[in-house]
Amino acid sequence: MPRGIPNAKRDDTGIKYTTFHVPLSTNPKHLGTTYLKSESQTIWFRNSQRRSKEETTQESRRGSQVLVIHLGSRFSRIGRASDVTPVTVPTVVARRCKTPVTPPTFIEGIARPRAGKKNLRPSEKSLDQNEYEVSATSDDPFEEKIAAITTSLRDRMRFYKFRVTPNAANIASTFNGPFRPEIIAEHNDPYRVDWINGPTDEEVLVGDKALRLADPQSSNFIVRWPIYGSTFNTRDYTSSQVVLSDIETLLRYTLHDKFAIEPRDYAILSVVLIIPDFYDRYYVRDLVSLLLVSMGFKQLCAQQESLAATYGAGISTACVVDIGAKTTSIACVDEGLVVADSRMSLNIGGDDITEFLYVLLERISFPYKDINLAISYDWNVMEDLKARLCTLMEVDVALNLYDFVVRKPGSPAEKYGLRAYDEIILAPMVIFEPRVIEFDNKRLGLQDLNPSVTEEILEHTSDHVTSAMVISTQHLLPGPSDTPALQYTDQKADKTSSDAGPTLGTSSNIIVEGSTDVPMEVIDIELEDNKSSGPHQSSPSKSARRTSSEPVQPFLGSFGVDVCFEASKLPLDVAIFNSARASGGDEKIRKYLQAVLVIGGTARISGMGHALESRLQAIATPLVQNMERVQIIPPPKDVDHRVLAWKGGAVLGKMEGAAELWMTQQDWDILGMRGLKERCFFL
Repeated sequence: MPRGIPNAKRDDTGIKYTTFHVPLSTNPKHLGTTYLKSESQTIWFRNSQRRSKEETTQESRRGSQVLVIHLGSRFSRIGRASDVTPVTVPTVVARRCKTPVTPPTFIEGIARPRAGKKNLRPSEKSLDQNEYEVSATSDDPFEEKIAAITTSLRDRMRFYKFRVTPNAANIASTFNGPFRPEIIAEHNDPYRVDWINGPTDEEVLVGDKALRLADPQSSNFIVRWPIYGSTFNTRDYTSSQVVLSDIETLLRYTLHDKFAIEPRDYAILSVVLIIPDFYDRYYVRDLVSLLLVSMGFKQLCAQQESLAATYGAGISTACVVDIGAKTTSIACVDEGLVVADSRMSLNIGGDDITEFLYVLLERISFPYKDINLAISYDWNVMEDLKARLCTLMEVDVALNLYDFVVRKPGSPAEKYGLRAYDEIILAPMVIFEPRVIEFDNKRLGLQDLNPSVTEEILEHTSDHVTSAMVISTQHLLPGPSDTPALQYTDQKADKTSSDAGPTLGTSSNIIVEGSTDVPMEVIDIELEDNKSSGPHQSSPSKSARRTSSEPVQPFLGSFGVDVCFEASKLPLDVAIFNSARASGGDEKIRKYLQAVLVIGGTARISGMGHALESRLQAIATPLVQNMERVQIIPPPKDVDHRVLAWKGGAVLGKMEGAAELWMTQQDWDILGMRGLKERCFFL
């Protein structure tokens, strides 16, 4: 009997022995193996163990080796996780070109008066009429839109019993028109700007230095902003590689200039990347590849803005509203997990408030006549006025005197005086009354620089269209038109699409805090959890009302309508309600509307919390059973609304439990986006 084979039976058949032996039955205990059945046997655990052994034993402040990066359309916030506040850098890069640079053009996102008509505010008709009455004195559509927003304001002022100053427009125009500025001597100007005049040896200027170029065209510098909303700026760039090159230049310059971090130190630094809630997959892929491969950071963790904001605020459940410069993002977070179907992206932002303020001030003879919003220092003048003047509190509406300073290259600073009345509240009201926004103009020039991402990841409909968007545009979707809940007259539908964005169902008058004088249009819907309901199987023979001149191809899917674009026209209060409704039934709506977290620069406008609370209360009270008081959660003490998402990323970077979320360069090379999906909850 061959040795080494125990319990082998003696062969009594008389057949000659051979060197081949029939294997024995499998040992039963081997069938219950735990091979690759525990987390300790995965590649992630082995990598984390290897990284922990490689870490030095020297004592350092927790989070000092972690960078938190939050890119934005206007400003990017970068800093160590151990820092109290991040470094805020304008997301702008100026590069020297060999070819002549054309002057910048400003794309108007706010409606203007009819061609050939002067933009002057009409005076009140008479003093004996109802002081709260607003009448359009012209057939210009622009004047009708302004009158509609003013009517909404006057209704709220009537409810709160605030008086209207008679003939305020004439008084303001009389003061502003002939005003002559006061010249401020250079030695008396503590905020004078050190402009970059004439030739310079630098080929690339980043951040504040790029904005201090006196005349970029004469110096052959092209000034561009690489981020637009929640994706790359495809209007000013012709290649995604050029966009990524500018972003890399911005990051390298900031790390070197503000943190004294050299490229050789990148290999020991980890990065927490804050990405948008409703993102483009190629945007995330290119940024992760840039940080891990091109720049060579040690490891990376990607997290969504809304989830990071809840970390920063110290709460686990909230409806997060992020009002940025170009877009507004809404998403519900439930116990540390973003509800995918609740995500919405509105094409409304702080820049619309700035431009609308300029249009309104022009109507009362704005004293600075030579303003050009395409030039950075003139845009900063309006940004400063927006930050100091704008309010959403009706009690602040008064005929007040303000001042502002204009600093231009090659001339001393000029101090202007300005009188304004309700322009300071009408401008921020555009987020609730978006009828004056030209949404089609905002899509002009946008290109598709990266048409597809060939990754082995299953595509879901919610990657392009969410339930909240479908709810918001059900009246536009082709399907059964005989249902009463979805019936819409042509006149109302056309007005809604072109002026204020789509709303769902038949409008009804809802009272703000018990008043009988404040009509508001809200959604008349059934509040049951019918996520799967709706005409998803649309008839291909029916045409959709949308523009087709843009090079960007919208995602229509089986809807027949560009749902994302149409849903982006919603007023902010209606969009928040639809986002909460898409998360579940009445109980979910109550839970999210009692924890609304507003972040972003526009959230700093005075009275934003009260204005949003009252409008949401008017919508939710008649439609949600047992609806209690809507609550806007303030950020923690001494935390700026603008850095709340960054603070959440810093909290995540210092957590010990985040060790399983890191992705290394080796993981990225082997697994790509599939590995990022394993590490993060949002893909």
